[in-house]
Amino acid sequence: MKRTTMVSLIGVVLAAVFLMTGCGSQSADAGLYKDGTYEGSSDKGIHPGLKVSVTVQGGKIAEVAVVENQETPGVGSMAVEALPAKIVEAQSTEVEAVSGASLSSAAIKEAVDKALEQAKK
Repeated sequence: MKRTTMVSLIGVVLAAVFLMTGCGSQSADAGLYKDGTYEGSSDKGIHPGLKVSVTVQGGKIAEVAVVENQETPGVGSMAVEALPAKIVEAQSTEVEAVSGASLSSAAIKEAVDKALEQAKK
């Protein structure tokens, strides 16, 4: 019985350490970018040539805007409307794709990643 309790306790302590480490890295990432406005593009969507503008303020993603696209209205346009806000909220492109618009979502994420590459310190 003691061994089971000890193993459980070690598991809880390790989980807490991993959680704290994850939270710490999120704070460190906040200052990875130089302030400014950056552009990126992708051909991964239904149609090539999707372009985004990413604004960085205080080292964080302040705004993402899709400035040029030819994605399918009513389908890809759902990703164009919804994904930029999700990326700003998450401070990352590691967000879920918009259901039914996976190619458009992939294009937006790739374009934002390309823009953020230019913004890295």
